[in-house]
Amino acid sequence: MAIYHLSVKVISRAAGRSAVASAAYRSGSSLFDMLFGRDHDFSNKAGVVHSEVMLPDGAPEQWRDREQLWNDVEAAEIRKDAQLAREVEFAIPREMSQAEGIALARDFVQREFVDVGMVADLNVHWDIGADGLAKPHAHVMLTLREVTPEGFGAKVRDWNSTQLLSHWREAWAEHVNERLAALDIDARIDHRSLEAQGIDLEPQHKIGPAAARMGEAGQVSERIEEHHEIARSNGEKILANPGIALDGITHNQATFTTRDLAMFVHRHSEGKEQFDRVMAAVKASPDLVALGKDGRGEARFTS
Repeated sequence: MAIYHLSVKVISRAAGRSAVASAAYRSGSSLFDMLFGRDHDFSNKAGVVHSEVMLPDGAPEQWRDREQLWNDVEAAEIRKDAQLAREVEFAIPREMSQAEGIALARDFVQREFVDVGMVADLNVHWDIGADGLAKPHAHVMLTLREVTPEGFGAKVRDWNSTQLLSHWREAWAEHVNERLAALDIDARIDHRSLEAQGIDLEPQHKIGPAAARMGEAGQVSERIEEHHEIARSNGEKILANPGIALDGITHNQATFTTRDLAMFVHRHSEGKEQFDRVMAAVKASPDLVALGKDGRGEARFTS
């Protein structure tokens, strides 16, 4: 099922980050870092299915070269705590093909970032998740300064506004839903909170690689503990009222498969024992309506 995700963060020198290294990792390539005099080689990284630098009108043509672009960004920043780039990450519906997902990302990046003057380094990743299914998403690194034919000018403070972030979040949902409808795909996403959608479940924190490694090493991670506790609490809510799960899943798509339901329950339960109980409760709900098999032979349901 289609999942909404769009996050924005700043790549900062104060945090020990390098724009060149970040670009190399996201593009799965090898880039030479002039500031540190070293190569950042991530050319063995798998899953990168599309990679390009998109330029606004009037930008130097040599910035289509990723290595040149991000070395010029580094050179333009003198401060030790300089903000180097903004990164926007968003999930692409797995119901789309790779070509459809790439076109979706390109069109959004062009309209929301490049057309307003940002240089955008777009990389689409088509990873495989733990469930064996595609986990498509895009990383977009954006420049922070105005662009002139001679190079970078002043930083554009308006691009830091919370109003703009809110606009991007809503615009992505609208863009995706328009494209899903045009492709006749029965799925929708919603940028609003679960509470605003009328779904009585608590949102969970995203667990990043660093926090996950802490958990694997047996270290105490408050974020991981809270993540599991929220999942456990949501599972208990669904056990008490299985209709919550049906409301949640049909909010995004009119019909769904057993796999779609399992993915939803997996996100909102903790451990195999609770997962099995929640799945059984939802399947036994009188509000669950079986529709028979679809064209691919999969059983479909609605509420």
